[in-house]
Amino acid sequence: MDLGCSDASVWKEALSLYPSRIQTLSVKKNKPDLVSLDDFYCNQLPLLLHQRNPNPFITTPELSTLMQWKLTRGKWRPRLLDFVSSLDDAVVKSASQKAFQSLPDVSKAVSELTVLKGVGPATASAVLATFAPHLTPFMSDEAMEAALGSSKDYSLKQYIKFVDKLQRKAEELSSEGDSFTPSDVERALWSFAVGQSSGPQADQDPKTKPSRSSKRKRKN
Repeated sequence: MDLGCSDASVWKEALSLYPSRIQTLSVKKNKPDLVSLDDFYCNQLPLLLHQRNPNPFITTPELSTLMQWKLTRGKWRPRLLDFVSSLDDAVVKSASQKAFQSLPDVSKAVSELTVLKGVGPATASAVLATFAPHLTPFMSDEAMEAALGSSKDYSLKQYIKFVDKLQRKAEELSSEGDSFTPSDVERALWSFAVGQSSGPQADQDPKTKPSRSSKRKRKN
């Protein structure tokens, strides 16, 4: 889906299909844990984090499960999971607490998390997105392709550009009377991309036709 699409109904449709896309990916790609992992990431973890206000933090087991979600929804890289799972819990709690307290300074928040072994800007974005979806979207391949035309550069600099574009799109879509967060925009882009990879839909709206850049696939 082209990030330039301004039809809120198209975005709402793509976002509404997110749960079914997760289910489809789970079955077609033989990822039986994806549905439960996505429920943990989207529903359970945000509640846990906000219950810890005013000094929220994430634990090592929670970060490990988040990493499982990230790798299962995307590309599996077991070494990252090993790194994260072996982190000292006190260190993870301290780093994440500093990160959450740094918001809305996204750059500083990401930097506080990337001191942890195995945590790069993409994983840091996943942590921040589950706590502050109104500020920090997850840096997924599919959304990066749609927003920036490439998913090869996962630097902090690129993430800041990505955040700016998705925040602007969320504001634009919300101005029509609907409520969109940058994380909603990311999930809609991911949902649409996964739907496209499953084959063209007969009732596809021309406005949702992906740009050339959104068709590019990340090289493994």
